[in-house]
Amino acid sequence: MIPKDLKNKEAILNFLRTKTDRPVNLKEIAKTLGIYKKETRPLKRIMESLIKSGDIFRTRSGFYGLADKMNLVTGSFEAHKDGYGFLIPDKSGERDLFIPPRKTSGAMSGDRVVARIESMARREGSIIKILERTQKKVVGMCYREGDIFYVKPKSRKIPFGILISHGNKSGAKDGDNVVIELTSYPTAIKPAEGRVLKILSDITEPVDEIDTIIEEYSLSRKFPSAVLSEVKELTGEISLQKRINCRSLLTVTIDGETAKDFDDAISINKINDGFILFVHIADVSHYVPWDSVIDLEARRRGTSVYFPGSVVPMLPEKLSNDLCSLVPRQDRPTFTVEMHFDKKGQMVRKDFYPSLINSNERMTYTSVRKVLVDKDRYEREKYDYLLESLENMEELCAILRDKRIKRGSLDFDLPEPEVLLDIQGRPGAIIKAERNLAHMVIEEFMIAANEAVASHLEHIGLPSIYRVHEKPDPYKLEELKPILNSFGLHYKKSDAGTFQSLLNKIKGSAEESLLNILLLRSLKQAKYSTENSGHFGLASESYTHFTSPIRRYPDLVVHRILRDSLVKSRFSKEKREYYEKLLPEIAAHSSKTERAADEAEREIINAMKVWFMKDKIGDEYKGIVSNVSSHGLKIQLKDFFVDGFLHVSYMPDDYYRFDEKNYRLIGRRKNKTFTIGKEVNVRIERVNIEEREISLGLV
Repeated sequence: MIPKDLKNKEAILNFLRTKTDRPVNLKEIAKTLGIYKKETRPLKRIMESLIKSGDIFRTRSGFYGLADKMNLVTGSFEAHKDGYGFLIPDKSGERDLFIPPRKTSGAMSGDRVVARIESMARREGSIIKILERTQKKVVGMCYREGDIFYVKPKSRKIPFGILISHGNKSGAKDGDNVVIELTSYPTAIKPAEGRVLKILSDITEPVDEIDTIIEEYSLSRKFPSAVLSEVKELTGEISLQKRINCRSLLTVTIDGETAKDFDDAISINKINDGFILFVHIADVSHYVPWDSVIDLEARRRGTSVYFPGSVVPMLPEKLSNDLCSLVPRQDRPTFTVEMHFDKKGQMVRKDFYPSLINSNERMTYTSVRKVLVDKDRYEREKYDYLLESLENMEELCAILRDKRIKRGSLDFDLPEPEVLLDIQGRPGAIIKAERNLAHMVIEEFMIAANEAVASHLEHIGLPSIYRVHEKPDPYKLEELKPILNSFGLHYKKSDAGTFQSLLNKIKGSAEESLLNILLLRSLKQAKYSTENSGHFGLASESYTHFTSPIRRYPDLVVHRILRDSLVKSRFSKEKREYYEKLLPEIAAHSSKTERAADEAEREIINAMKVWFMKDKIGDEYKGIVSNVSSHGLKIQLKDFFVDGFLHVSYMPDDYYRFDEKNYRLIGRRKNKTFTIGKEVNVRIERVNIEEREISLGLV
């Protein structure tokens, strides 16, 4: 039974799409749909819902029309520090819309907005309505100028001050770092206003910086008392009833040295015609039912956020590090994906079932590398009873990886920074994070499990959440042409096939990692969706997130759907309608919290880089040009995994101009050129803790 309001929504949209070629008023809609006067209030509610979702737009004169017919686009706004921004459309496949500084209508980063397309050729527009404000709190520093008291936000994406009236200062003084609540948002004629909620400690140590960023992104270290009370009631009792006993399987977890929340464990058997791979995932749904206090808090958080030496978890510690964590030599409830592969890596059978495991060993990526790659004698003796399993994992991983790359999956091996903290919690070193064979083994097996679950749920036609990744935007590839041409990478078409061929061409080159980063930026970010449009990066027709329910909320949701799918009686019409109504909202919210977590993690890494370099002013280093602009050069230092900016004003040997066609800086007098990949000698000129910036000078 389709809910009445859903039927009415479809009827209204169908009427606007097919029965009218102009905006219409409420009377016309009611008359066409046979809605009586007493039903106009519910109709207005449905119309407001459609406006909020961005499907329709109401003009100033009270007429309603389809947003796309009125040259309007709905989506989320991403602001830039220089005042302009981009609208990221809700609809898959649509290009981003550039919003110039004077046409943002006071929208802030993350807001859901409606914009009018003003130039299709330049893909440029202006925001005409803000549907939903997402930024409620801001962290910044207090300033006084005469009688005016305002806060300058820390976030570069908020390029304006926020006025604080005398009664809203809460004792804050000039120079204080504060958390403020926005009481009114900026418009074209009026600045934003706020009130001080909290005065933060002065930033004297890196740990203070982490606390500031946690406040900046409204992350919650503490859990509400109601959640902690519910957690306290949980016990580790597990019944084998309705579970398959997998405790006799030789099972291991493989994670980083500092990991405490073990989501996944692996078992493998080699048989005559291939392999049987068991991926056991922590059964968080066993402890966290729908709409429990814990569940609602996990849904709000969306994801765990990882910082050097600490984490803001999605679930309380008793669950994430104890009851749900697949620690060795302890019975744990899991959900198992059992996959049978032939010798060529083709999946010939897959089964899903609640299970019970007892992990034999907690292994690290380093120890597995020592066993399989280094052939370390001590390590191989220590894990002699696991050698056969580990070698079978290595063999299957190679087969699956080769198969995935051949089908067109992108092989990005991008370097990631790792911050090593000293005993005082300060950054002692920033290095390139190791990525070895053990990482690849886990990656391949998790991809296989996620694909198996996604394709199963899609095949049986159940509503679910997919992990989707759109094909590259041809226009974004066009923008990269000057850079790629400067490396002799010429191409005519700008499509997905071109993307793959470019990756193949640069493989093994000195500039591979730098160009990979530029190509990656031309891709849209993967997101969660109830509509399966495939995963371009993995060349997967059907993909989901299932393997990390301790730290990602969509995975927990997919677990519940999969469990319900195994018992037909559980998937009633009412349950289907419940999922169809709830899942789009969860997918959108989870995508948003994931983006916020990524940004927070990046900010922490940037802050740690700045703290690490603050006592190195005047030191000279070799570096590589990683990006070029009219303002100067982004330089990655060779000695540390740190980058800084070399502004043209710190290049006093000549006047430099930006050659856009060949993507380089060139000296007017000496014709000295700087391109991506060029080695340069630089000096640390300035380290700004407040702005989280490292300024370089040319040696």
